[in-house]
Amino acid sequence: MLLAANLASNCIMQLESLHVDNPPHIPTLTNSYVHGTSSVSLLHLTVSQCLDSTAERWPDREAVVFVQDGIRKTFAQFQQDVDKAAAGLLALGLKRGDRLGVWGPNTYEWILFQFASAKAGIILVSLNPAYQAKEIDFTLKKVQCKAVVCPSQFKTQNFCEMLREICPEINSTPLGMIKSSRLPDLRMVIVTDSRQPGMFHVDDVMQAAESRHHKELMDLQSRLSFDDPINIQFTSGTTGNPKGATLSHHNIVNNAYFAGLRMGFEWRCWPGCVCTARCSCNFLYGTPTMFTDLVNQDIHKYDLSSVEAGAPCPPEILRKLKTDMNVKEISVVYGTTENSPVTFIGFPHDNEELKLNTVGCIMSHTEAKVVDPAGQIVPLGTPGELMIRGSCVMHGYWEDPEKTREAICPARWYRTGDTATLNNLGYCRIEGRLKDMIIRGGENIYPAEVEQFLFTHPKVLEVQVVGVKDDRLGEQVCACIRLKEGQTSSPEEIRAFCKGQISHFKIPHYVFFVDSYPLTASGKIKKMTLKENVEKELGL
Repeated sequence: MLLAANLASNCIMQLESLHVDNPPHIPTLTNSYVHGTSSVSLLHLTVSQCLDSTAERWPDREAVVFVQDGIRKTFAQFQQDVDKAAAGLLALGLKRGDRLGVWGPNTYEWILFQFASAKAGIILVSLNPAYQAKEIDFTLKKVQCKAVVCPSQFKTQNFCEMLREICPEINSTPLGMIKSSRLPDLRMVIVTDSRQPGMFHVDDVMQAAESRHHKELMDLQSRLSFDDPINIQFTSGTTGNPKGATLSHHNIVNNAYFAGLRMGFEWRCWPGCVCTARCSCNFLYGTPTMFTDLVNQDIHKYDLSSVEAGAPCPPEILRKLKTDMNVKEISVVYGTTENSPVTFIGFPHDNEELKLNTVGCIMSHTEAKVVDPAGQIVPLGTPGELMIRGSCVMHGYWEDPEKTREAICPARWYRTGDTATLNNLGYCRIEGRLKDMIIRGGENIYPAEVEQFLFTHPKVLEVQVVGVKDDRLGEQVCACIRLKEGQTSSPEEIRAFCKGQISHFKIPHYVFFVDSYPLTASGKIKKMTLKENVEKELGL
C-alpha cells in the first residue's frame, strides 16, 4: 500500500495534464464478464523513469513527508538521495537481479530503498515487520536475499537480534562478506538507525559510491526493461509456507497510475498511508481496521475536511468516516497481492448503495469474469469464483512453478479464490472466500500455516483454525484443538507457545479444546459449520 501510494502520485505527476477516468460506457451485460476499456494507454516506463521525469518537471515540489521524523524532501532532493543509494548499493557489490529485503515499519529509508533498488535493477523483497526468526529465515532463503535493510528494533521487534540468531556469522566476518550456512546467499545487513557490529549503516551506503559507480548506474538505465521483475511480496500459502508474488515495473507502475486516475489524483493532491491534520492529506489509504481505529479516536478536534479515503470497509465504518471524520469522498478498493494489487475500484462520486455494497468496477486494461466450478462464466448476479486477467497479473510465484500454474491458467487468468457476483453495471460484490483465508486487520492469514505450527506442540493431536467475526479487526483467529489422550492444556499455554515463533497477528485469539469436528459424509471437516458453532458459543 505504501508502494502504491508513492507510485500513484509519482506516475500521474510525470504527465503534463491529467486524463480523467470517467465511468466506462458498459453495454447491457448478459453474463459475468467485464473489460476495463480505456482511451488512456498503458505506461511503458520503469519506476526510476517515473521519478526522473517528475523530478525534471517539478524539482521543487514536495515529494515525501515523514512528520514524526521531521523529514521533508522535494522531488529533486529525493532523486538525489535515490541516486546516491542506488550507486551505493552497486558499490557494495549488489548487481542487477539481486534481491534486497526491506524489513521494518514505514520510514523514509523504506521508500528510499524502494526507489533506489528499482533504479539499480535490484529486486526489492517486502518483508513483513511482524515476522519472527523462523519466518524471516524461510523468506530470505526462499528468494536468496543478498542484503537486508532494517532498523535495529521497532516496538517489541528486535530485528538485528533475530538476524544474529539465524546468522551468527554476522559477528565474525568482514563487512559485506557474510558467509552463512543457513543463509548462503546473504552478504550484508544495512541498519537504518543505530550502528551495529558486523553490519553496514545506511550512511555507509550513501557514501560508498565513487564516480565510476554513478557512471555504472547511468549506463545501466538503458538496459533496464519495464518487464523486469522489481518487487517480491510474500503472501501465505495453503501449504503453510509463504509464496513470493513477483511483480514487474509494468505491473506496479500501471496499477498505481490507473488507480490514481480513477480516484482523481492531480498535482495538488497529497496521498498518504498514515496522515495527520498537519499534512492536509487529500487521499488516505487504509485497511478497515485502520479506519475503525480512527473513528474511535477523539478526532473532532482535527480538521480532516481535505481527506478522501480508499479501502474496503464495513458499511457502518464507511458511514462514520463521512459523519464523524467529515471525509468528503470514499473509494472502495479490491485486489490481491498477485494483481499488483488493485483490480476493482469505485469512483469517488458513486452513489451510496454502490459504495456500501460493492467494491467498484473493473480497472482500466483489466478483465474479470465470474465462473462456476467447471470454469464456465455464470449469469449476472450468480456467485462464482472471481478471475482476473490483464497487465496487473504477477509474473508468478518466485521459483515455484507448480503454485504458479495453480494460480494462473494457460490463458493467463488469475484465480482469486474469492466468491463474487457482478451486477448489470459491472460493479462487483465480494460474497466470501473459496479459500480458508482469514483477514485480520488487513493481514492475510492462512489457517494451514497456523495449523502446521500448532501441530508441533507436544500435546496437540489435531487442530483446525478458523476465522470468527470481530467488530474491529474483521476477523480473529480461533484454534479448535484436539489434545492427545491424557493431556490437558489451556488457552494461555497455547498462546505462550506461539509467542515469538509466529507473527503476533497469527497467534489464536480464541482457543477451544474439542473432542471431535463436524464431518462430511466422506470424512472431510466442515470448516464453515465449525466456524458457525464457535461463533454461536462466543455469542458473535
